[in-house]
Amino acid sequence: MKALRYTKIGSAPEVVEIEKPTPGPGEILLKVTAAGVCHSDDYVMSLPEEDYLAQQYPLPLTLGHEGAGVIESFGEGVETGLQIGDAVAVYGPWGCGHCLNCSQGKENYCTNAVAEGIRPPGLGSQGSMAEYMIVDDVRHLVPIGDLDPVKNVSLTDAGLTPYHAIKRSLPKLGAGTVAVVIGSGGLGHVGIQMLKALSGATVIVLDVSDEKLELAKHVGADVTLISDESAAGKIRELTGGVGVDAVFDFVGANPTIATATAVAAMEADVTIVGIGGGSATIGFGSIAYDAAVRVPYWGSRSELIEVFELAKAGKVDVEVQPYSLDDAPKAYEDLHAGAIRGRAVIVP
Repeated sequence: MKALRYTKIGSAPEVVEIEKPTPGPGEILLKVTAAGVCHSDDYVMSLPEEDYLAQQYPLPLTLGHEGAGVIESFGEGVETGLQIGDAVAVYGPWGCGHCLNCSQGKENYCTNAVAEGIRPPGLGSQGSMAEYMIVDDVRHLVPIGDLDPVKNVSLTDAGLTPYHAIKRSLPKLGAGTVAVVIGSGGLGHVGIQMLKALSGATVIVLDVSDEKLELAKHVGADVTLISDESAAGKIRELTGGVGVDAVFDFVGANPTIATATAVAAMEADVTIVGIGGGSATIGFGSIAYDAAVRVPYWGSRSELIEVFELAKAGKVDVEVQPYSLDDAPKAYEDLHAGAIRGRAVIVP
């Protein structure tokens, strides 16, 4: 079968022929219908050799931590109500399944994953950018019914991650409140829709180009501003000097985090979702009183089910650019160049 693999540190990923996998005990084989492209993949492939090996990523590595497919076969001992041919999405943040957090469906916060060497698909385990993939346990599958896998596969990360981040702040986002989204790309444009669907907040969106801001307006942003040194002052003016009730930074670079903390009102939430390598300055006088700063990771299995319910209700629509598996390396070139509107999706 064909697979997109990272085969050499510092080199671009390539499409190669590998053996079709066979599911072992407890495992499930999926025939992949869609696989999402993410900046996290680009981050892993940008690591220097020392850092890559220190984190024990394998080589070669089949990319893709956003995956959807139909069940091809079951390994020995799999007990499930699912059937061969069922359409499913893959819950990506795999955990041990037996710690306290995993027992609550929060495998994204598994306390044993590092010690037990458990890695998400495409981020340590072999991923979804192939004609077939192995899923390690049935609990990591979520039925998607009639949802289009190409349109919705990105919800397994680009939907789940902003949903998890936003859900924590919903008590602060009733009528008359203001939320800021920094970055209206793959995750941000989904987060905007979720804020509009779930909260009463006015949504202000920052990005560096008019093209990205046009997408933000298209998906429901109330106010759009160029993300630069003047953005914080403009937001303060719009809020009468008070600041905003929640900020969701989907970039995570030093300049965007500085903007996020600068516009936070008293008791606001600042949530840093992006992996841009920045850090926040926190201390008396450097941020509003009682503001909270969070750095969440992915989301729970139950939250993924809720995300798909939003999609079924027509409240979330992911902008996608499809690529064939043969053209998958070009998708990463376009991602690196910032040339993708919304989310790139590989269709085997």
